[in-house]
Amino acid sequence: MRYFEVPFDSNMNRTKNRPLVRGQISPLHAVSFALACGIPGVALLTLAVNPLTGFLGALNIFLYTCCYTPLKRLSIVNTWVGAVVGAIPPVMGWTAATGSLEPGALLLGSFLYCWQFPHFNALSWNLREDYSRGGYRMMSVTHPAMCKRVALRHSLGLIALSTLAPVLDVTTWTFPIISLSINLYISYLAARFYYKGDRNSARKLFFCSLWHLPMLLLLALTCKKYSRSQEDTALLTLTPAAK
Repeated sequence: MRYFEVPFDSNMNRTKNRPLVRGQISPLHAVSFALACGIPGVALLTLAVNPLTGFLGALNIFLYTCCYTPLKRLSIVNTWVGAVVGAIPPVMGWTAATGSLEPGALLLGSFLYCWQFPHFNALSWNLREDYSRGGYRMMSVTHPAMCKRVALRHSLGLIALSTLAPVLDVTTWTFPIISLSINLYISYLAARFYYKGDRNSARKLFFCSLWHLPMLLLLALTCKKYSRSQEDTALLTLTPAAK
């Protein structure tokens, strides 16, 4: 939560111009706005969507505010907690539509979880000086070798998850085949980042991550595995009514 990070964000080039840091928004207004959005938002999800989605929304606010934010100054574990925070919103989308935590929801969240490591580790690599000035304990600052290794490991994990999708009956077997090229490419860039560890390899991996995720999810959507009931419904919709 930015309210707690104002004294530290003022030391970083990346964050020193944020409205709270510059005094364009008062702390009272920031907290009031957060509460005005968070409390009704969770209530709306619970009452108008379903309790499970509301619970996940409340859980994510708690994880971000009470766990991830303070951990950024205490331990590199913050990155793993932050990855969970980033993975929950798409799971909420699934539970909003189905009302349950199906294998597809967990798979979708796992894609987001794994993707965040090459994405953020590459980004933070070129911002090490900034994070160090702010006092944030990021892998790129305190454990640079681990930072590169974790990015590579989770890039390869995207290949495994893509292969798992048809096993869980979420997509057809076409998906792991047609997604292999982009998964291999991001893994290749992660390997270059692992071996070179320079600004250029980090930058290339980061920019690849920006298009990789939407492309991967688009391919998964294209290869979506329809259930028998969905196929029957589609067939009835397309078949002219008998006269």
